Amino acid sequence: MIVTDSRAGEVGGVDKAALRRRVEEHRADLLALGRRIHAHPETAFAEHRAAAWCADVLREHGYSVTAPAHGLDTAFVATIGSGPVTVALACEYDALPGLGHACGHNLIAAAGVGAAIALGPDADRLGLTVRVVGTPAEERGAGKALLLEAGAFDGVDFAMMVHPCPFEVAEFHSFALGTLSVEYTGTAAHPSLNPQDGRSAADALTVAQVALGLLGRQLPAHWKVHGITTGAGSSPNAVPDRATAEYEIRTSDAADLAELRTRVEACFRAGALAIGCDVALTRPEPDYLDFRTDPTLIALWRANARELGRPEPIERDAFACTDMGNVSHVVPSIHPVLDISGGSCGPHEPEFVAAAISPEADRALLDGAVAMAWTAADYALLRRAETTGTDEGAT
Repeated sequence: MIVTDSRAGEVGGVDKAALRRRVEEHRADLLALGRRIHAHPETAFAEHRAAAWCADVLREHGYSVTAPAHGLDTAFVATIGSGPVTVALACEYDALPGLGHACGHNLIAAAGVGAAIALGPDADRLGLTVRVVGTPAEERGAGKALLLEAGAFDGVDFAMMVHPCPFEVAEFHSFALGTLSVEYTGTAAHPSLNPQDGRSAADALTVAQVALGLLGRQLPAHWKVHGITTGAGSSPNAVPDRATAEYEIRTSDAADLAELRTRVEACFRAGALAIGCDVALTRPEPDYLDFRTDPTLIALWRANARELGRPEPIERDAFACTDMGNVSHVVPSIHPVLDISGGSCGPHEPEFVAAAISPEADRALLDGAVAMAWTAADYALLRRAETTGTDEGAT
C-alpha cells in the first residue's frame, strides 16, 4: 500500500510540494492560457488556435510535440520522459456552436497543460512517460474515439482529465450516446392544384416523431431520445420533397445502445412507409461509450483532492456523455468533475460561459492540475511497488 505523508510531502523520493509549486509558479501563464482559449472559441475540428497555444506552452517546457497528430488537423501529442509507466493527460478545447465555452473546455485544456508542467521535470525519477493528448471535437465528432482508433492511446497505462461542473464528483458516470442523421426524400407538388401527386417528406418526419413520442412511453427511464428538425420544406405552398433531422440516443451503457438504435430507426422507417417517401439513416460520428472509472486511480484522486481542500464530492448518476468513455473502456481512466458555479448554472447554459472564467474556475483549473500531477505520481509509485514487490512511501 502506498503511504503518503503530507508533512514530508514526498512520494517515492519526489517532493509533492514541488509538483504543486511548479503549478503555482506558472499560475499566471496557465490562467492566461485558459482565458485566451475562452476568448477565442472554436468548434469541433476547427480548434487550430487552441491546439497551437497548448502545444507551444508544452514545447517551452521541454515536451516533444507532434502536431497535427493521428490524422486530425487540430490534435497534438506531446511527450516527455522515458519511464516504463505512461500517463495520458487529455486536453479538450472545443467550444459549443453559438454558445462559446459554455462547457468550460478552456479549463480542461489549461489544467492538463498545468499537470504536464508539474510532472515534466520529475517524469524519469517517477518512472513516467508523460503523454499529453490534445483531443478535438468532444462536443460533436467523438475526437477521442477517432484518436483511440488511430493509436493515440496505444501503450498508455492510465489516463485522466478533469471537467468543470456545477457540483463536485469524483467517480464520474456517463451515458453511452449514439447519433443519427435522418433525410427523407419525397415528391414535390402544389398543395391545392395536385396534392395527390405529392409525397410530403415533412409529413413523413412528423409521423416518425409521433412514433418516437409513443415509443418513449415504453422505454426504461434511463434511455433517452432527443433531436431537432433541421429542414422541412421552404415554402407553405409547395409539398416538401425533403426533410432532415438530427437525433441523439442515450443509454446507461454501450450494450443497450444497439437495441435503442434499432427501435428508433424503426420509427423513422415507419414515417417513410406511411407517407410513401424514401429515408436515409446515417451515423455522423462514432458512438460515445459509457465512462468506467478505475477504482485505484479514483481512490488516489480522492485523497489528493481532499488534501487540496476541494469540496467533498457527491455521488451522482449519469447526467452527460463524453468520448473519454471510449478511452476508459481500453485504458484505466478517471474523469473527476470540479465545481465552478455552486449549482447556480450548468454546462451548455449561457451563464456557464462566465462561470468558466470566474475565481472559482481559476481555483478549479489550478487544483485540477495539481491533483492530476499528484495522482499520476502516486499511481506511478504504486505500479513500481507492484513490479518490485516493495512498499514504497514517504519517509
